[in-house]
Amino acid sequence: MGLFRKYSDSDIIDGIRRQDSKILTYLYYAYYPVIRDHLKLNSGSEDDVYDVLQESVVILYKQVTGDDFILTSDLKGYFFGVARNVWNSQLRYRSRLSALETDIADTSDSEEANARTLERIVTRSFALLKEDCQMVLNLYSDGHSYEEIARKMGMKSEAYARRKKYLCKEALMEIIKTDPEYQDLGAL
Repeated sequence: MGLFRKYSDSDIIDGIRRQDSKILTYLYYAYYPVIRDHLKLNSGSEDDVYDVLQESVVILYKQVTGDDFILTSDLKGYFFGVARNVWNSQLRYRSRLSALETDIADTSDSEEANARTLERIVTRSFALLKEDCQMVLNLYSDGHSYEEIARKMGMKSEAYARRKKYLCKEALMEIIKTDPEYQDLGAL
């Protein structure tokens, strides 16, 4: 009989305060349909209904066990208001999360495309450099010191290797800047 019995609002509130399992079960069954219908009309799934119901019961419990709780309307309407606020809060959170994910995806996709384009441009431009410049820049990018670069390339000094690397890098930048695809990128 406990599940089908009709409880008054004050019986339910007292039951919640005592953590009476019959009252809590009644609360779930009695209020489930109205919460389900509201969520279904507002982009909710069956899983969402259980989550919102559970969170609403927790909030209601905290409120009715507080010192200053006074019920000024019927409990079902009050509970529905709590559940509606919980659902609206979840929808706002999902909306912000979705917007953030979209922004991140858009940014990373465009940055990735720009990076691939720039890599193509650099590769193409590098191939147009004189062979000695290609060798200096390759040795430098492989982590060789200026002293090692000078020795491997038969240069007279470390200072000359440093200057040669600088000049080769400048030459590469000039070739890159004249590339039509680089100009289309907006001259990063």
